[in-house]
Amino acid sequence: MTPTRDQLAEQYLGQLPYPPYPVQEDALLAWFASEQGVLVAAPTGTGKTLIAEAALFEALHSGKVAYYTTPLIALTEQKFHEMQEAAVRWGFKPEDVGLVTGNRKVNPDARVLVVVAEILLNRLLHPTAFDFSQVAAVVMDEFHSFADQERGIVWELSLSLLPPHVRLLLLSATVGNATEFLAWLRRSHQRELELVQGTERRVPLTHVWVPDEFLTEQLVKMAKGDEHGALLPGLVFCFNRDECWSLAEQLKGLPLLAENQKPPLHAEVNQLDWSRGVGPKMKQLLHRGVGVHHAGLLPKYRRVVESLFEKKLLALVICTETLAAGINLPARSVILSSLVKGPAHKQKLIDPSTAQQIFGRAGRPQFDDRGYVFAVAHEDDVKILRWKQKYDQIPENTKDPMLIRAKKDLKRKKPTRSETRQYWSEGQFKQLQSAPPAKLYSKGPFPWRLLAYMLKLSPEVSRIRAVIRKRMMDEPRIQAADKGLDRMLLTLLRAGYVTLSPEPPAPPPESSIGTPPSEPYQAVSAEPTPLLDHLLAFRSIHPLYGAFLLPHLAIADKDERIQIFESVLELPRAILRNVRVPFEEELPPGPLARTYLDEELIRRGLIIAKPAVSEDDEEEEDEYKPWAEREPRPPTLAEKVRLLFDAQFPEVTDVNTTAVWAAGELLRFGGAFDKFITSRDLVKQEGLLFRHFLRLTLLCEEFMQVTPPGVERADWRRDLREIADQLAEACRSVDPDSTEEMIQKAHAADVVEGEIPAPP
Repeated sequence: MTPTRDQLAEQYLGQLPYPPYPVQEDALLAWFASEQGVLVAAPTGTGKTLIAEAALFEALHSGKVAYYTTPLIALTEQKFHEMQEAAVRWGFKPEDVGLVTGNRKVNPDARVLVVVAEILLNRLLHPTAFDFSQVAAVVMDEFHSFADQERGIVWELSLSLLPPHVRLLLLSATVGNATEFLAWLRRSHQRELELVQGTERRVPLTHVWVPDEFLTEQLVKMAKGDEHGALLPGLVFCFNRDECWSLAEQLKGLPLLAENQKPPLHAEVNQLDWSRGVGPKMKQLLHRGVGVHHAGLLPKYRRVVESLFEKKLLALVICTETLAAGINLPARSVILSSLVKGPAHKQKLIDPSTAQQIFGRAGRPQFDDRGYVFAVAHEDDVKILRWKQKYDQIPENTKDPMLIRAKKDLKRKKPTRSETRQYWSEGQFKQLQSAPPAKLYSKGPFPWRLLAYMLKLSPEVSRIRAVIRKRMMDEPRIQAADKGLDRMLLTLLRAGYVTLSPEPPAPPPESSIGTPPSEPYQAVSAEPTPLLDHLLAFRSIHPLYGAFLLPHLAIADKDERIQIFESVLELPRAILRNVRVPFEEELPPGPLARTYLDEELIRRGLIIAKPAVSEDDEEEEDEYKPWAEREPRPPTLAEKVRLLFDAQFPEVTDVNTTAVWAAGELLRFGGAFDKFITSRDLVKQEGLLFRHFLRLTLLCEEFMQVTPPGVERADWRRDLREIADQLAEACRSVDPDSTEEMIQKAHAADVVEGEIPAPP
């Protein structure tokens, strides 16, 4: 006999190892009593996982299915293991909890499925393939991702597509407009959720402004502790990867570890076989109790740092803000080395959401009764403050000649602020503490690939308009998005991906320019052509750009293909100077440039040919240059391809490309990863290149799904497989476990599960 919700509530509360906090108790009672679900908005560190487990507990005991969604791969993995442990505590098997992240599936038929948010949307978009009749609940963790500029649409569409009988448990950080959001949900999606809000953390925070200590001095002081006990372990947040290394080097010889930490730490670090790349430097730092954690590190290094920190063997981890939004790695204290971020001369105060995420890492519920957040003043301000303290110690009216001379010397050596630096203050620190929570609104454009999927499901444009008109935006933005949809459909029509009904009017003749415009065109139906499947093949790049590249890649040789592929995978600006595309003398033009692209760009007036130059003319001229301005060098192949795309698709403005030459250079080194990063001075950024090369292998796999015109499918797949295998093997040589893991996980943001069939 299926237990009632009242019985389940009593059973769940009775098995808790400790009394729930007030916000937890309110949320649990609301969940078991509500008909449609609950929105829980509370600060980081209030134990929202305990609330989430109630929905999964109910599903397991009632024989139903529940989904637990998160926005991040690392968080999904973490929650999967936590939910398996919880299921065992409740008397079920670990196999009753499954994991689905794109290509990786563990117990995919389990009744509790922990998934990346996109997987839930995948399944909702394919109702014939995935049955939701037995799904009782969906938990959406980190639901404030709804307001994400790029991925928020995933949560929006999931809300609109979920069947009415599925109950929702939305878990979010504190929300600034929770009541407004629930009113929108009720009005647009006919879902009546209860609201449970909390403002207090399980572990309260103490915020400390440090005006008179240099950062290294403050960290040593914290290692000694205060009257309340130890202030470490700590996470030191920097907003620059180079700064992470610089600070870690400064800490190497300082007393940070307790004596009882040293033997087990040294024993674990001595077992690490890190003899290449940045490994030896990392081992030195770890022996001294300091870890470094940022995207420029290989995953194998980050995993060890996380493990040692969780075992309480490290005093400090120097990290970037990505750690705050990713895995759960709590510390007693967090220390901010700065309150501003951004390129030099353009630095701005960090946004409150970022600050609150960082603050939230302080305080471990299982160890601490309080967490600490320290913000350290800029070293120039520390110098000025210390100077002032010395200067003020000498009375202005002193008659002592020695003191008068000392005061004059001090005045002459007075430190000052730089006019080109951005500084921060205690007031700004307090401003970040008291800033109101972020609001939930729909952001970002409607994705091209999602539009293609919805048209594959049904050509009725009204279904897509209904989704757009339900977005949580003001009326002007909704109207603009509606018009944008028609522009997108007209673009698909011109490229041959759909046929529209009614047929759009022909462009007006030039003689009618200046006459009042006719009524704007609105499509009623968009019937897909076989070419639309091309758009569905591309996950990691703009689908229109990917489809545009196909015929050009058919002409290109291997080096040209690599240049084009690399240009669509964005690399951080800080390392672009290390991976510049070589001049033509070192990387000569291939068949694509020689036989088609250059001539086509010249014909269109996008570049001009270099005029003939006599042999006696010592001045080297540019071979090509744009009309607008002279370039110091001709455009690269990737830049030429982009010029042609922009000419053919001027209305598509959301494509990002950057010409780089990293994978091509790696292959010229025979795939020797360590030699490549050493030659390019990228040892401390090797993790970025590691990820770049793996993304390129996956991009090759995406392009394998569709075959360019005039190319044999077997030849095309063989050529791309060769590139992908060479890059994957290079990555395996430095981090084999992470290579396999990342290849499996990288498809988690896909919008379908499985391969896209090639069009006829």
